[in-house]
Amino acid sequence: MKKLPITSPAYKYILKSFREWLDVLGYAPTTVYSMPHYVREFLHYLEQQGKHQLTAIENKEIKQYYRELKQRGNTRRGGGLSNSYLNKHLQALQKFSDYLRQSGRLQIPKLDIKTEEEDHKIKYVLTQEEIQQLYKATNQYQQELESKNIPYLYEALAQRDQAMLTLLYGCGLRRNEAVHLDISDIQAEKKYIYVRKGKNYKERIVPINQTGLTYIQNYLYESRPRFLRNEKEEAFFISQRGKRINGQTMLLRLKLLIQRVDNTELQSKEIGLHTLRHSIATHLLQNGMKLEAIAKFLGHSSLESTQIYTHLVEQENELSGANILGAV
Repeated sequence: MKKLPITSPAYKYILKSFREWLDVLGYAPTTVYSMPHYVREFLHYLEQQGKHQLTAIENKEIKQYYRELKQRGNTRRGGGLSNSYLNKHLQALQKFSDYLRQSGRLQIPKLDIKTEEEDHKIKYVLTQEEIQQLYKATNQYQQELESKNIPYLYEALAQRDQAMLTLLYGCGLRRNEAVHLDISDIQAEKKYIYVRKGKNYKERIVPINQTGLTYIQNYLYESRPRFLRNEKEEAFFISQRGKRINGQTMLLRLKLLIQRVDNTELQSKEIGLHTLRHSIATHLLQNGMKLEAIAKFLGHSSLESTQIYTHLVEQENELSGANILGAV
């Protein structure tokens, strides 16, 4: 994200204060970092219009800026800005106006800009067989790493990958939810995971079965201590350097597992961490779980977000039926 310059002391101060406000309220580090960058773009825009005072920040100015943002071409992508990007930008502007109002800096009405409709089409979900293949792939590091005389690292990485699959698939966690998971969030005796930082800052409790719990405990008690450098580290997933792992590292681990699977069809799919979440939702629906229960499991605010999986199951059933007819 490009850091555009702003020169107004008032804007510099308000941007710093906004970032601190987000941090004090307990927003995720990624949010504390990204939202002020979006707001900086708006403040830069105001300066380009010759407006350098806080009193220039009005709803009509925000709306005009957003209209121009929507029309802006993105030469690197050869098209306009994506709706997903626009919505993130809009969310930052709305939160910024909330901050100005709640802090008493400015008395401006709430923004009434409608969010953009995003394309929620899911390209791929994995079959239960493919999920099992990924779990088996976690145990294919041995030959490579034993040749380097570090078998302990093979075992630790394998168990961490198994725990990662368990939380992203078996528990349906989002990437950031898994990244921000702490060891205290694992309630083994009660067989659930406590998600503290879900989407839109919602908390929830996610059940975990005994098989998944075994994977979690194997990593927590056998492998995590091998990565640990600081006894005070609370992060559940930590890197070989003993620090909280990030989402990109998790994605690389998943890509590595896919490479080790003897399945060219799977390797040809565009698979991400969220694919695992889509897959468990689809499998639960196929196994007869009610839509309301799946929505609660995933942490969806409404059934609308969950209903997309009914279409996936219907399409898969239609495809299976066509294959059966073709074989007759």
